Amino acid sequence: MVSTHADVKVLLVSAVASGQGKTTVTAALARTLVRRGQRVRVFKCGPDFIDPMLLERASGAPVGSLDLWMVGMDQCRSQLARAARDADVILIEGVMGLYDGNPSSADLARAFGFPVMAVIDASAMAQTAGALVHGLRDYGPVDMAGVIANRVASAGHAAMVAASLRDIPLFATLARQEKALPERHLGLVLPSELADIDALLDTMASQLAFDEAAWAALRTTRIDLTAAAKAPAPLLEGKTIAIARDAAFAFLYPANLDTLRDLGARLVFFSPLANEAVPAGADAVYLPGGYPELHAAALSNALVWNASILIAHAEGIPIVAECGGMMALADALTDQAGGEWPMAGILPGRVAMQKRLAGLGSQGWQTPQGTLRGHTFHYSTLTTSEVPLAQTVKHPSGAAGEAVYQVGSLTASYFHAYFPSCPASVAALFSRSAQ
Repeated sequence: MVSTHADVKVLLVSAVASGQGKTTVTAALARTLVRRGQRVRVFKCGPDFIDPMLLERASGAPVGSLDLWMVGMDQCRSQLARAARDADVILIEGVMGLYDGNPSSADLARAFGFPVMAVIDASAMAQTAGALVHGLRDYGPVDMAGVIANRVASAGHAAMVAASLRDIPLFATLARQEKALPERHLGLVLPSELADIDALLDTMASQLAFDEAAWAALRTTRIDLTAAAKAPAPLLEGKTIAIARDAAFAFLYPANLDTLRDLGARLVFFSPLANEAVPAGADAVYLPGGYPELHAAALSNALVWNASILIAHAEGIPIVAECGGMMALADALTDQAGGEWPMAGILPGRVAMQKRLAGLGSQGWQTPQGTLRGHTFHYSTLTTSEVPLAQTVKHPSGAAGEAVYQVGSLTASYFHAYFPSCPASVAALFSRSAQ
């Protein structure tokens, strides 16, 4: 008889706030378990592109997104079912603080019955750690499985933290890292840019002081293996979609690619940064977000790329450009150093980087086919005379969000869409009939 469920060790790794070391600890824990022969799957709670890249490198498996609003309960269940079929351990990195956001990481933990592992930055505290963690546990409440203390100075320091926790086990400690994961304005530097990333992950794993008894005592969570999201109709059957993928266009949900394939599309990839043209025979083009501001000179001088996207637009080929993708199609881009670079010039207007955040948070776009959910996160602004086709709505406030522009066959916005939230909308975006 085929089993309909699996009992898997699951941990939702969260903290009192951002900056406590959730990503570092989750990556170190994943790499530790993989080195012990465990099959590990990792998820990221909430919208994020960069942390999942690091967690994929640490675990050796693709990292999906779990979020009760953007992803939805059915898609969360379906992803967990697929992961549980071939995983011994599922780790979920929370977003912000445990109770921050609507829905929060705590909401996800309670919805699925996941135990929570609290990461605390112990560098400037000792016994107060107990008060902090008990507050995290009882406020919700949540099932607090244990604590991982980050940036611990010594064995004596760890002992004081452990004593303060009372009935909550100190699961592991991690010493302050001599070499931290480097960051820039949108988060961590991309793992592909770090030549020593695997050595760094191995070092973090080796320094994670792991309590074997606490790990052995960790309860399992029952996962329904029969949960499956409804497959979309093959509305893009026979279509070829060209997708930009390189260091300038790296922010892409793996689930978006899966959705395009489920819709029947054939995917081909190319690199504008390497001055590659839009592949011949493409029926549509997808330009995801990334770091065009770090590569503005190269993109500006990529004459083959720029000519090819102009030709695609003139021929009416649907082009979907998100955030960084949109920035590369404006008239000009001013980088962080103040240098101004001509871009492709399909979307009239100029983009300028700034030091403060210009947009952040979950949003939804009400399309004729339904609500396409996603998020925004950017440090640049667009000045344009174009009248928006539509405007997204911020979640949960309902306030006006990002502008969505349509110029000929181009649809462009700072909004990053999560394609599984409304496949019919996605099919329309990549179809000539919707232009």
